[in-house]
Amino acid sequence: MHFEKSGDSSYTMTAAVPHHNAIHPSTDCPETVLSKNGTADDNLADPEQTQSSAPIEVDGGYGWICVLCVFLVNAHTWGINSAYGVFLAHYLDTNTFPGASDLDYAFVGGLSLSMAQFIAPVATITTRMWGTRVTLMIGITLQTAALLGASWAGQVWQLFLSQALATVGIIPQWFTRRRSLANGIATAGSGIGGLVYSLATGAMIQRWGIGWAFRILAIVSAAACGFSAIIVRDRNKAIGAVQIAFHTELLRRPEFPLTLAWGCFSVLGYVALLFSIPDYATTVGLTASQGSIVGAMFNLGGGLGRPVIGYVSDSFGRLNTALACTFLAGLFSLVIWVFAKNFGVLIFYALISGPFAATFTTTVAPVGAEVVGLQLLPSALSIFWLSVVIPSTFAEPIALWLRTDNGTNFLHAQIFVGFMFMAACICLGLVRAWKVSQLESADADGDPLRQETQIRDDDAVPRESVVGTASSVPSITSKVKIVKGSFTMARV
Repeated sequence: MHFEKSGDSSYTMTAAVPHHNAIHPSTDCPETVLSKNGTADDNLADPEQTQSSAPIEVDGGYGWICVLCVFLVNAHTWGINSAYGVFLAHYLDTNTFPGASDLDYAFVGGLSLSMAQFIAPVATITTRMWGTRVTLMIGITLQTAALLGASWAGQVWQLFLSQALATVGIIPQWFTRRRSLANGIATAGSGIGGLVYSLATGAMIQRWGIGWAFRILAIVSAAACGFSAIIVRDRNKAIGAVQIAFHTELLRRPEFPLTLAWGCFSVLGYVALLFSIPDYATTVGLTASQGSIVGAMFNLGGGLGRPVIGYVSDSFGRLNTALACTFLAGLFSLVIWVFAKNFGVLIFYALISGPFAATFTTTVAPVGAEVVGLQLLPSALSIFWLSVVIPSTFAEPIALWLRTDNGTNFLHAQIFVGFMFMAACICLGLVRAWKVSQLESADADGDPLRQETQIRDDDAVPRESVVGTASSVPSITSKVKIVKGSFTMARV
């Protein structure tokens, strides 16, 4: 069934025989057909109004090919970034750039993450103008040039300009019920890539030197990402995605800034933990090789755990799972990492904390779709990534600055990491409470099937069914509902 546009700019509904390979909508909820009688541009005035149109539901198919592509891209971009802890340990041990301080090296790692996030609005614009494939090719060119530039860096400022110049919205477009699982598999690429590159980078530095290590990374990543860019496909036109770099109306929804705060605190904890583990291992008497293995195990835990988190998220609720995982990341940092003084305990901590510490990167797209809706997700992700630029840049410098005893005592940094995850947990808990209260308001008729549909939909609460506007200051009644939602058991 599809819509055809007639000469008077109205839409008529036409039934078509489905292809034998077509993906049919789920039969566990009634199909809703929306007709349009106005002009073709009626819904273009306000991007949020486009959420009332329901695109054809897709749950897999070619989407699994896209999952593989995004997995490879993550492995050869964020995976390389995840291995910076090995470079950092090498810089600190060998004084590669005379006169450079520990904070200088920490800023290089932070900038390599934050610059990729800083250009997210630009990527949104180029995707709207030229498409996903061209945008990916531009990113591949920049990363390859950056890695090659770092290989010939002779002073630390050159490292800032090269290695500090180093792609999430495709997967949610292809999945509905299994969206978090697919996203977890795709984001596992950064963990698996981090595992491989952490071990390979340490071996390449010892055998061929740091210059050739960067050059090999540039060649391998360009080949893998180029292959993925050729075969990946988005559904921006099919779902009517709103490719606006800064849809500022989102900031007027109280739940959206809280989601941003969850991301900022999570990134502060995650980046500080990711880059500090190899260096911390050497301060408790382990070798640089053992430090690389600890960092690799952290990435392995993330690579194996993210698909599991995605599966659990689809089963028990995306906000519920993200909230629990964020809490566990903080808890493990405070009760295990603080007391980890030998190789075995560090390996154990790295394996179990890897999946939970990276909760933000694993669940940001599914959680974002729950908060703002699938059509506004590209715009929301642009703001998400821009909001974590500063936390990504300063997380590791803060962790190194908090060290005491000439850089050999990480206790203050460990407490900092734990409390950042706990702060993130509080913020997401408030978002979950809002979600529960909105579901209760939208389901006043008591129809359990309708509520189930909303829970698994892109934006679980239809805006038109909620009394009041999303941008208004919450009333006392709304606040009471939110407080009640904090203690309500619900799958959200």
